Amino acid sequence: MRFVRMLRPVQWAKNAFVFAPLVFSRHLFDPMYGERAVLAFAVFSLLSSVVYIINDIADRSSDRLHPLKRARPIASGTVPVGQALAVAGLLGIGSACGTLWLGPKVAFIAAVYFSLNLGYSFGLKQVILVDVFLVASGFMLRVLAGAFAIGVQVSPWLALCTLFVSVFLAVSKRRAEILLNIAEETETARPVLRKYDIQFIEQMMTVTAAGMAISYALYTVAQRTVEVFGTENLIFTTVFVLFGIFRYLYLVRIHKTDDNPTHLLLSDLPTILNMIAWFIVCVVIIYSNELKNFFGWS
Repeated sequence: MRFVRMLRPVQWAKNAFVFAPLVFSRHLFDPMYGERAVLAFAVFSLLSSVVYIINDIADRSSDRLHPLKRARPIASGTVPVGQALAVAGLLGIGSACGTLWLGPKVAFIAAVYFSLNLGYSFGLKQVILVDVFLVASGFMLRVLAGAFAIGVQVSPWLALCTLFVSVFLAVSKRRAEILLNIAEETETARPVLRKYDIQFIEQMMTVTAAGMAISYALYTVAQRTVEVFGTENLIFTTVFVLFGIFRYLYLVRIHKTDDNPTHLLLSDLPTILNMIAWFIVCVVIIYSNELKNFFGWS
């Protein structure tokens, strides 16, 4: 069990970004495309676990001073460093094989993802704003990997929306870390967190939330989007995006929730139901012709 915890499988939910190109390229029901997207998800799940292991090894001393991270397997000593490196090596080999099978473009994206995270683990996480954008870059690279895996292009507006979403989540993570240290009345072991304050973080959240909503709305009515999907109805899914943003801001700013963004998104029932509703409506709109043919509707 301690080895499973070390891999942080809950965080694999972030790798769902690789499926965005599959859904919005109208290949969701194509088995060949689906198989490649699933493999890309698996590759980035393995690779992200490698990154988490390396980061935990590098931070094991400082993590022992953290109110929550001290319980992590490597920091607590339940998994020795040697065993952790062996597991990381095996996972790395598995992810490398998967990327090579998916093609050189995916392999390149995976290499960039791994390199940036190495830089993050060994120094760049201490540089204000750079740390946030490095975390955010991981989401962008997942989307690109998903697109390259199935051989489709990513809409510039969708890429911009992904950028705002990723920065929003990265900033939210920093906010949670700062609030946790304040609540525990501990001196953070990460100097970069002392360079941020809550007001600055919340201003960044407001800017990125606005950018996310605007870029998504513009994507739904962009000429290329309308031509590909044959409808302007995707604009109606913007209401789910707005609700999701407002719900999240309510939880973190009004309800004073300081939870990790990933855990928060996967534990708040209204948020979960909203994401499911958004996905279903998107599928119905994007794949209306396919659904009509499947059900025999005229």
